[in-house]
Amino acid sequence: MSDRRRFLKQVAMLGAVATTPVSFALGQAQPVAKSAAKSAAKLAEKSATEPLAEPTEGLFAVSYEQIVRDQPPRKISIPDVDGFKVLKGDFHMHTVFSDGDVIPRDRVAEAVDNGFDVISITDHIEVHPNFGGNGIKLLDKNDDHNMAYDLAKPEADAKKLILVRGTEITKMTMPPGHFNALFIQDANSIAAVVDDWKKMLAVATDQGGFVQWNHPGWVSPKYGGLQPGQPMHFTKEHEEVYRMGHLHGIEIFNGVSYFPVVSQWCKERNLAMICNSDVHSSEWNVYGHQNPLRPMTLVFAKERSHDSIREAFFANRTAAFVAGMILGRQEWLEKLFAACVTVTPKPGILELTNKSDLPCLVQAGGATRELPAMGRLSIDRNESLKKLTVSNWLVSMNQPLEIAVG
Repeated sequence: MSDRRRFLKQVAMLGAVATTPVSFALGQAQPVAKSAAKSAAKLAEKSATEPLAEPTEGLFAVSYEQIVRDQPPRKISIPDVDGFKVLKGDFHMHTVFSDGDVIPRDRVAEAVDNGFDVISITDHIEVHPNFGGNGIKLLDKNDDHNMAYDLAKPEADAKKLILVRGTEITKMTMPPGHFNALFIQDANSIAAVVDDWKKMLAVATDQGGFVQWNHPGWVSPKYGGLQPGQPMHFTKEHEEVYRMGHLHGIEIFNGVSYFPVVSQWCKERNLAMICNSDVHSSEWNVYGHQNPLRPMTLVFAKERSHDSIREAFFANRTAAFVAGMILGRQEWLEKLFAACVTVTPKPGILELTNKSDLPCLVQAGGATRELPAMGRLSIDRNESLKKLTVSNWLVSMNQPLEIAVG
């Protein structure tokens, strides 16, 4: 059984409140020690179903730009969907300006290399050991929470990457846990009310910000996560800020963890589903190079622009693409499948043609077969075949996408 199929089986068994770790399904590289790089990831093998990177010895630690200098950026082909462009992004990442290991412009280089359209650097307000407080002094800007954005913006503009201003509100108890504030105007104004997390969310929202609840099933009691064995649920504190209009989305996938119940929460409360890496180390150390299983958020935007992405977030036009899975609302996954896959009836068969880089596992007649990215698949057709089930496209908790066939 492939890693991805094993992962899907585990998700089905674990059910609603599970936090499902999927590092094996992401084909992640092993971390490289900061003091001396002992290992790194090989280039990913182009497989949709097996792990994509293995640790290997003898590679030196070099900058990300050196690694990818002679290789073209990854291309992720997804057709327009119902008149909307499908943009690829990551809206939760860290740099040395909080507790990350890379400088802001390297996040830009990584994103461009991965074929992304948009990212947000969301360094912690409360956790910044490298340069904030008593860290290395940066003249009079030591506690400027806008600095990572300001340093990355010229590089992003030069490489035509959309950069969203963001920050992470990081409380050490759960509730409330951690939140990202995206599309904000000024992180320092949010930091100014750091002692009251509800005021921080209010200031972010007053700036026109989109607030997402980060990794709601994360188990880390000392750093704002759940206690071991504590059930994952929508707390009364989160219900309160939701009613105030200060909560707009939730991470259904973070780093290596999948939270199936989030799809139900988002459906019930009309919130956006977000999928992010929460990357702290370099892409090379965490995922390897151009890993097609790496987490990303798909945004159905009117055009390729900052304001269109923001509008799509507030309209809940988002989906997750990670570990060979697509997670999202039924309405948009149906439209996405229709844009990506042509179903052609022929004598005795249905011919499926995938015009995208999104993989599909298609169930029909009791059998599951793979429709690979940019590939074709023929399925035997008889009178009893009324629908196709796409088992790796999930429209709700443990509920795969179903496509009617005539």
